Amino acid sequence: MIIWLNGTHGVGKTTTSSLVQRLLPESRVLDAEKVGEVLMDIKPGLPATDNFQHWQPWRPLVVETARRVLEYTGGRLVMPMTVLVESYWREISAGLSEHGIAIQHFVLHAEQDTLRERIQNDEDLGPSSFRFAYLEAYAEAARSWLHNDAEVIDTTHLTAEQSAEQIVASVLGRRE
Repeated sequence: MIIWLNGTHGVGKTTTSSLVQRLLPESRVLDAEKVGEVLMDIKPGLPATDNFQHWQPWRPLVVETARRVLEYTGGRLVMPMTVLVESYWREISAGLSEHGIAIQHFVLHAEQDTLRERIQNDEDLGPSSFRFAYLEAYAEAARSWLHNDAEVIDTTHLTAEQSAEQIVASVLGRRE
């Protein structure tokens, strides 16, 4: 099984994924961004883009990497990764489904003011123009398809620990 944590950059996916992993036995975190980093390291580089998700190989490589890791380890993968392009999400989720891999899709959501404050005050990365640039794309995806396709966890007034607990409760079929 894959527990996919979606949501805009800066909402807390990476932090929450670590906490979810600690709460779920036999789970591991697989950050699909690492697949993008592999592609970015190809020399000479691939065609210019502002986001490695636009490179066609990224999506099937994410599917294949997750499949192979699950085949090798069993258990669950917690995957924190922003995917705001619906066709990209459909390609990834269909690819995983074709291999019989169940996906529980969550969106970590926060109100725009909260997101801006979190990004501005991030102690690890500092203010990030990259993260700010995706706020509108996230809002559009949330309105048009993303919130209808996942279980939304509104983190506006939650700690990362509380968000992780809600996710784990959902995965284990408990209501909190």
